[in-house]
Amino acid sequence: MDRRSFITKAGFAGVGAAAATTLAAPAIAQSLPKITWRCASSFPKSLDTIYGGAEVLSKYLKEATDGNFVIQPFAAGEIVPGLQAADAAAAGTVELCHTVAYYYWGKDPTWALGAAVPFALNARGMNAWQYHLGGIDLLNEFFNKQGLQVYPGGNTGVQMGGWFRKEIKTVEDLKGIKMRVGGFAGKVLEKLGVVPQQIAGGDIYPSLEKGTIDAAEWVGPYDDEKLGFQKVAPFYYYPGWWEGGPTVSFMVNKAKWDSLPPAYQSLFRTAAQATDADMLQKYDSLNPAAIKRLVASGAQLRPFSPEIMSACFEAANGVYGEMEATNPEFKKIWDSIKAFRNEHFLYAQVAEYSFDTFMMIQQRNGKL
Repeated sequence: MDRRSFITKAGFAGVGAAAATTLAAPAIAQSLPKITWRCASSFPKSLDTIYGGAEVLSKYLKEATDGNFVIQPFAAGEIVPGLQAADAAAAGTVELCHTVAYYYWGKDPTWALGAAVPFALNARGMNAWQYHLGGIDLLNEFFNKQGLQVYPGGNTGVQMGGWFRKEIKTVEDLKGIKMRVGGFAGKVLEKLGVVPQQIAGGDIYPSLEKGTIDAAEWVGPYDDEKLGFQKVAPFYYYPGWWEGGPTVSFMVNKAKWDSLPPAYQSLFRTAAQATDADMLQKYDSLNPAAIKRLVASGAQLRPFSPEIMSACFEAANGVYGEMEATNPEFKKIWDSIKAFRNEHFLYAQVAEYSFDTFMMIQQRNGKL
């Protein structure tokens, strides 16, 4: 074949391939059914990072399906109150919600294992367990019975320990404190004399301001700054040992999930995992500047004392013992988390701890 003949034939072949691709695209788009779902969030729009997870998922799915799979996010209170989002999804009032599973621990403590429980895993550990050690499947064995199909949809990283009106130096100082604290942690702190309060995010500030509560934990510097807690409770404690790596979840009505085409189910899982990573990355990028602004505006950073941390750890183990003895579903999932927790924090002491500690020392010495 001479050069001119080759180019001519190759050119026509290229045009034909391009035309085929051009013609195929509408056909592919037409094969995707048009679906519009409503997503009830547990969070106000003012908390753009955590509320934004639902918007990120919506964006990814819309782009991947040429606008055929649409998720419409609604902030807490627009359809149902924030703490009723999972109930709305399970009942079919909405197709899905974006929430934190420990909000519903009062139904069954097993719910909390889908988010965070005291002295468990950090964000990296939680993601490793969920995505690669069977955690998502184990959780859905439980959540399917609640009428839900659940996937991770965000993580904040280890949270702060909360805002207090007065300093908390000893275990004795905890007694009688009325504290807004979510989920399982309240059960542990109750054993040390704290009076836990379950309050949605948007209601925390007025509760502190009115003196309804004495202390509150929310998330971390970036979100806490938006809510202005330092104005009414200046002592900012850390770490939030009850939330080493809390997962924010997309909870889908099980019947609606089962009705999705397999391609949409796959896209949803992929988009949810991308949203999960995106939220943690955003918090990691925003929290450093926020903590400096909070201190400049009057926040006083305080670590929980070793005495308090140890007392809380022992109290948590006591609660776990009670749950394991009476709740087989809780025990099954918690046993899996515990087994990996031991391995995760063993390995973390090697390269990660050594590198991070060295770099923190350099930062404190002004060398970075």
